[in-house]
Amino acid sequence: MKTLEIGKATGSLAQYAKSVGKGPVIVTRGGRPLAALMPIENTDVETATLSTHPQFLALVERARVRHHKQGGVSSRDLRRRLGLKPAPSRRRRKQ
Repeated sequence: MKTLEIGKATGSLAQYAKSVGKGPVIVTRGGRPLAALMPIENTDVETATLSTHPQFLALVERARVRHHKQGGVSSRDLRRRLGLKPAPSRRRRKQ
């Protein structure tokens, strides 16, 4: 892992971003972590943004707590309640 003191950073952001393939670059101020440049794979901008958005994370946590306390509704029951056709079976046929 590479660390970089922000006051000593002389390269461009592009240069530092290219170096994250070798591991995260931790940006420090006065020796304390300030930010991190990390590689992200198999994702898109929306996923990366939502995964760090405090309001979205709070919404997900509230939903998890409620599901733990009250349970949930299966997709089969939801389709039945909405009057939709059952989902196609995903079972593999024996050959």
